This record gives sequence, C-alpha cells and structure tokens, in this order.
Amino acid sequence: MYYEEEPYIPTHPENMAITERYWLSSKGVYIYVNEESPLFLDQNNYQDKYLCLIAKNKKPYQHRDKIELKYNIGVFENPKVAHLNAVNTFLGKPTGRPNERMIRYPIWSTWARYKANITEKVVEAFADEIKANKFENSQLEIDDNWETCYGSAEFNTVKFPDIKGLVQRLKNKGFRVTLWIHPFINRGCEPAFSTALKNNYFVKNFDGQVAMSWWQGIDAATIDFTNPSAVTWWVNRLRRLQKLGIETFKFDAGEGSWLPQVPNLLGPSDSQPGLFTQDYVRVLAANFGDSVEVRVGWRSQDLPIFVRMIDKDTKWTWNNGLPTLITTLLQMNLNGYVHVLPDMIGGNGYLDGSLNGTEYPSKEIFIRWLQTNVFMPSLQYSFTPWDYDTETVEICRKFTDLHDTYTNDILKAMRNAITRGIPVNPPIWWIDPENSEAHKINDEYLLGENILVAPVIEQNAEKRNIYLPKGLWDDPNREDSDVPYEGPRWLLDYPAPLGVLPYFIKLE
Repeated sequence: MYYEEEPYIPTHPENMAITERYWLSSKGVYIYVNEESPLFLDQNNYQDKYLCLIAKNKKPYQHRDKIELKYNIGVFENPKVAHLNAVNTFLGKPTGRPNERMIRYPIWSTWARYKANITEKVVEAFADEIKANKFENSQLEIDDNWETCYGSAEFNTVKFPDIKGLVQRLKNKGFRVTLWIHPFINRGCEPAFSTALKNNYFVKNFDGQVAMSWWQGIDAATIDFTNPSAVTWWVNRLRRLQKLGIETFKFDAGEGSWLPQVPNLLGPSDSQPGLFTQDYVRVLAANFGDSVEVRVGWRSQDLPIFVRMIDKDTKWTWNNGLPTLITTLLQMNLNGYVHVLPDMIGGNGYLDGSLNGTEYPSKEIFIRWLQTNVFMPSLQYSFTPWDYDTETVEICRKFTDLHDTYTNDILKAMRNAITRGIPVNPPIWWIDPENSEAHKINDEYLLGENILVAPVIEQNAEKRNIYLPKGLWDDPNREDSDVPYEGPRWLLDYPAPLGVLPYFIKLE
C-alpha cells in the first residue's frame, strides 16, 4: 500500500472509506493518533516498509494556529494483547449487532446485475426468480436510479407506476424491501435543490460555495449532517418513503472527499472534516435501526449496524479483486468495525471499468467468491446462481445453507465482540499471537476463535497450501478420518475442487 502525504480521512478516490488512526505491529506495539490532529499519511513512499505520520495546515483540514501531532504508543507482549488494549482504550466495542435476518439469509440487490436499468417489472421479476429457485432472502434492495432525479427522494412514476403496490406484492412473497440512498442533490433536481439551498441544508466551503461532483452528478451538493435542521428535513423525506412500505435503506457515500473544499461544518473545528462522516452514520443508525447498511466509518465502531466493503472488482488479482475480500475483512475487524458486510458475490461486474456497463463473472470466480464469503457475517447476491447452470445452483445452495448452519456461530462471535472486544473475523494469528509464521498469512481468516477458513482464491486452482496455527483441528471435508490435524503445521496441496471450501474447526 502506497500513500504520498495522503490526508487520512474517509476518502473516495483512494477507496479509504474507513480511516482509523491506528496501526498495530506483529511485535505487540501499536500507535494511535488523536482524532484532532490534521493527519497526513506517507507510507512506502520514500522507502519500503516506511510509515511517516505528518501534521500539516493543509486541505482538507481547516487552518489552525497551532499544529500538533498527538499520538499514543502501546507496548505489549504480543499483538492480541495490544489490540484488546486498543479496543478498550481507544477504538471501542459495538453496542449491539445488526438485524439477525440480514446475518442469516442473503441480501439480494439489483445493482450488479441490472446497474441503473431498473423498473417495477424488473424488480418483481427478480424477486420471482429468487422464489422460483428456492433461495432464502433477508431483503430485496432496489438500488440506483429509482428517483425522478438524483436527490428528489421521489419515485420515478414512469419506471415505478405503482411503487406501493409493488412493495406490498414483494412483502406477500416474503421480501422486505430496502432502498439505495445517497446524501447528494443534483443541481436542477427541483424543488429539492432550491429548498435545501435556500434553507442552508448543504455543506458549504469557506467561500460559501456548495458545488461538488459525484459519480452520478457533475454539479451537485451534499446534505450537511452536522446541521440539525438539515438532518430533520432529510430524515423526514425518508420517512415519507417508509410510508410506501420501504423497510429501511442502503446508505451510500459519506466520505469527506465529497464535500466542497475546505468544508465549513458545525461542530469542533479540530475534528473536521472527519466529523461529517461520523455524524452521517450516527444519524442513519439513530433514525433507521439495525437493518441499515453504510459504507463509511470514522470513530463509529460502537454502532450496531453493517458497514459494507467498498465495491470490489470482478477479477482474481490483489488489486481490489477476490483476494482482497479477505484482507479488507481483516483490516476492518482490526480497526474495530466487526460487523462487516462483504460486497456482492462475484463483484460488481463493471464492463471495462464503466459504472453502467456489465460483464458477468465467470462461473468459477462466482463460486469461489461465495465460498470465500460463507463464514463472514452476511451474504449479498446480485448476480445469481441460475445465471450459470444447474451445477452452480446446487453448489451455491449448498454454501448458502452452510452460512445459515453457522449463523449461530456468527451471532456468538458478535456477542463476544460486544462484551469482550474480540473481532468477529480475526486473522489466524489471533489464536497463536506469537507465531511469526501465522503473522504472514493473509489468505485465511477466522470466525470467532475456533473456525479457520482457507478458501481458494486463485484462478484454475483445485488445491492450495493451508497453514494451521496451534491446536487440534477437525476437518469437516474429510469423511474418512476422525483424527484431527495438530498445529502449528502446513497442509500442502490440500485438495479443493470447485465444490469444496476448506475450513477447520478447532477442538476444545
């Protein structure tokens, strides 16, 4: 990971939706930087394995007369003890967990499969396919391009002529219905834009300007979630949508990089602009309950809601592809965000990187993606198993059911996160914290402290090497032996054809 004096706040261009000022080393040493320091990060820039923390009077931070870089250093016997201290001292623990139905059963989203090409007929046909193929659901999410214009918070009646009727029919089929929401209003989206502008509901910079751009609007403005009046107006618009039968919402964006620079927000100046992200997610959690999802975080680890990963690309590489499902999971957990919502199974399928073009994942990456996801807190489908063949449907049903089978273990891990500060999905060194070999493993993960998952994340691979930390490990995939593996040890060339997910249960 390379950064050249990057402002360390939630930032979209760098895919840094979560930026906790916390670094943990394998030696049991951590650094925690005060949230009020105007922090810039220089990492692996001048030389490899080099980290420089810089405080500067520079955008996107407000000017201050006195610049301070305040930080704490913790030194402990190993990284596990160090991290638990950081959780209890700085990061905090979640106060609850997301809605159980979202954990147990898949979320189905229109986004990856349909992009912005959604209508009432498309959404209902999607639901009928899910039912016909006998897959469970927690909720069906209507994603991008349902509004009359971006920011109106009103359904396009050409595309959705009877939204209330649609929602009721979906409920009759067993679906809760959720809706994609963003914090922007495009200029020309009336009367919403003029109303918000007249009442000072938008974020302004120090020149009094509101203009910014985002991926669906080159001239837009952002609602100011540090302004209580703006929050009340914005929340009331969403309440009106709920009167149509909408259960809850998928909230997008929230990074400080979407604000006109330098933003002039309400609240302590030394906490800006990170304060915007924090206030945004706290408003959402306070008003819309435990079934929401967000994609950003800044000093908000205590919230009992899902934080989803930034969009993943449909590829096998370590550049935002399938392998990074694991590394992102581990990073989020070690930053205190343990209620992780993985991105959609198979990735987003962007055609040549285009937001509105679609290229379906291959059968192989779709199945391997699902397997990688199984022991994470939730499953999220958009591309479907029946987009492929009967074998894919059977394999995907098997692993969707496996996730359901182990949901009680996920719930137990969440309880331990709430009460003890233990990550829901820690790295494997968590149960062998002074094992230098375990420190190197970035393609396996744990669920709680007794299930180890080692998915296949390489194209055309039907075997892999697996490292087991100390302990006795049962292999549910081996029907011919009751003898557990004893770690620490490597399992070389462990067979894992397309229908096999390697995972192991630690015996007491």
